[in-house]
Amino acid sequence: MGFLTYGGVQEYEFDDRTLAHLKVAITIKLRRQESFLMSWTVPAERGGGRVSIWLTPSIPLAFRFAGSRAPQLDKQWLAVLNELSNTPRGLIVVSEQEAQQHMSDQK
Repeated sequence: MGFLTYGGVQEYEFDDRTLAHLKVAITIKLRRQESFLMSWTVPAERGGGRVSIWLTPSIPLAFRFAGSRAPQLDKQWLAVLNELSNTPRGLIVVSEQEAQQHMSDQK
């Protein structure tokens, strides 16, 4: 499990594979100086609920991975995350399986 550190203080836990994909999707937006909302569901085993954060280039953001090797990136998953980040709801963190289903539904 890795961590997304937001504002230099708050840490959010994601598995390394998901975090690697989020890193790319978030970097694309921030590199363009675009601010956006990112939301996800917290699993019941971690307390449950939902979290939303406003990401903007002026707030420090760090990605810390537990594993020593970078996971292979899935282009479809990245495409779905990028697509979602450009909607009024913002970037909704979806699993790889949900991204594949989203792509199938689009056809």
